[in-house]
Amino acid sequence: MNVAPAFYPPCGPITGWRDGDVVRATGIPYASAERFQPPASAPDRTGVLAATSLSPACPQGPVPFLDDILGTRYGELPGSEDCQRLSITMPAGLDDDERIPVMVWLHGGSYTSGSGDLAIFDPKALVAENRVIVVSVTYRLGLFGYLATGTGRPANLGLLDQLEAFRWVQRNIGAFGGDPGNVTAFGQSAGGDAVAHLMATPEAPALFQRAIIQSAPLGITRGRAKMSTAMGIAAETVTEDTPAMDVVAIEEQVSQVARKYGLIAAMPFGTQYGHAPLPPESGIEDAWNATASGIEVLIGHTSEEARMFLPRNRAVSRLGKVPVLGPAVLRAVSWAVTEAVYGRSARKFARRHARAGGTAYSYVLSWAAPGNFYGAAHTVDLPLLFGDQKTWAGAGLLAGASWQEIDAQGRALRAVWARFASGEGLAGQGGLPGALRYHSV
Repeated sequence: MNVAPAFYPPCGPITGWRDGDVVRATGIPYASAERFQPPASAPDRTGVLAATSLSPACPQGPVPFLDDILGTRYGELPGSEDCQRLSITMPAGLDDDERIPVMVWLHGGSYTSGSGDLAIFDPKALVAENRVIVVSVTYRLGLFGYLATGTGRPANLGLLDQLEAFRWVQRNIGAFGGDPGNVTAFGQSAGGDAVAHLMATPEAPALFQRAIIQSAPLGITRGRAKMSTAMGIAAETVTEDTPAMDVVAIEEQVSQVARKYGLIAAMPFGTQYGHAPLPPESGIEDAWNATASGIEVLIGHTSEEARMFLPRNRAVSRLGKVPVLGPAVLRAVSWAVTEAVYGRSARKFARRHARAGGTAYSYVLSWAAPGNFYGAAHTVDLPLLFGDQKTWAGAGLLAGASWQEIDAQGRALRAVWARFASGEGLAGQGGLPGALRYHSV
């Protein structure tokens, strides 16, 4: 770390750190909350905050199959319930009066795993190549953030955390060279789902002007009330005093309760309609329509989302090994599940958004590592946007591709995302040969 750059936002003075082509200010508290309580915005300070530590992760259990695919390792970041932190990555050498586009990242992980400052989400390349600022948000997960109970424990606490983070950005990002009137919310998987649901809050157009929704499982967000109620009953054994890792262990048991509810149980934790800040399920379309004209949307998915999950299904794995027919069966199952969970609902969201007076683009990302079983699976967009060669060295998802190829495709995709985020708009249709196609809706 060389000389610590100093910033003077309304929240109080902050020092960051230089990291090659970028400057970082990491682990900044944007809110705080007692367990199972809504967040309160972090109080302003007079003393200097040294923003030099990464944000801790919300306590969570290991996900070995994800570690194999993404090359991550459990426990990379320390866990803490005091996880309402954000980290800012900005280009080095911004002029004092410069105001550049801001992209606020919400990580995925089925609302039960992941963290804003994991190495696989490092936005250094995106920031340095495209002169944007990226704010990475860490928020509450699982039983800490996403399940109401009959005893009055609120739902959507992680979503409320995210709203606090966006409010913090609106108030403070100008001091870091960001333009608070040019903010893009972007997220993948559960993070994309969160971005979509933040758009249903009346405040959304004042917090962000654009949204990039990547691989959001919008096809399984409806009709969850019975499942959530059953899970809530199973979760009532957790109290304010249950040790954090015991809560994580109980979370696994609570997830088992969801199993009998079919495809929606693929992501048992999630946003709950009819609980603040969301309307009842019957009112969600109207809520989205009300904000549509104030938010430009780029929404889509990978062409083979489901291939990430197929190896975990014994029956499908067995079928896949049948000579001649096996690969065709795998392709058919992958297509059907990809459409059911991601594809149809993304296209529907884009059409509804456009009808309601918003600007919408729809995309499909089809890049894959040559000869890799996973193909263009769920999460294949992540190495194209974030991290570096060292980050992704152990990722099963990328076996067969050279880093030169990954980085070349990544540089092109990062430029498209940044162009959209800058407000320049995308062409009526376009893409990247063999990797991405998009069109306005």
